[in-house]
Formats: sequence, C-alpha cells, structure tokens
Amino acid sequence: MANYFHQFFQKLSYTDWSIPQDVTKSFKSADLITCGEGAMSRIVFNIGNNKYRMICGYYFGVKEVILYIKFVGTHKEYDKVNVCTIDLFKK
Repeated sequence: MANYFHQFFQKLSYTDWSIPQDVTKSFKSADLITCGEGAMSRIVFNIGNNKYRMICGYYFGVKEVILYIKFVGTHKEYDKVNVCTIDLFKK
C-alpha cells in the first residue's frame, strides 16, 4: 500500500491546479463530490488500481491548494462511509 501512496504523492508535486476540475484532469479516476449546504465538498481518489480510496476535502487559495485527508482505506471500507461526513482524523 505504501508504494501506491508514494507514487500518488510524487505525482502531486507535478500538478498545477487552479480549480477543482483540474484535479480530475491530473487524476482521471478521481471524482468530485458536491456535498450539501454547509459541508465541505470532497475529492475521492482511486489509488492502486482502485484497491484503495482516499477522500479529501479541499481549499483552492490564490497561491496554493490544500487537500485535507478525511479517509484512507480499502474500497470495501470506503463503501461503508458517508463521503460528505467522514473525518477519521477528528475526534
């Protein structure tokens, strides 16, 4: 699993995104998810030929893009979570 994520993060260093749709141009298997009012929209990355999923919230600033990792797990684990509300790193 670590190798898949290493390759993913290496690819991030070569990206230049201005809008969320640029993410899906860089990562063809990524999906933009629009969440309801007051919720942060998300990007779902398929990693390792769809063996793993990573859900990220995001912020597009003037000079930077910030991805907030909300979930990392297998495809089977992903099927059990709500994309818009999951935050495994918040207690």
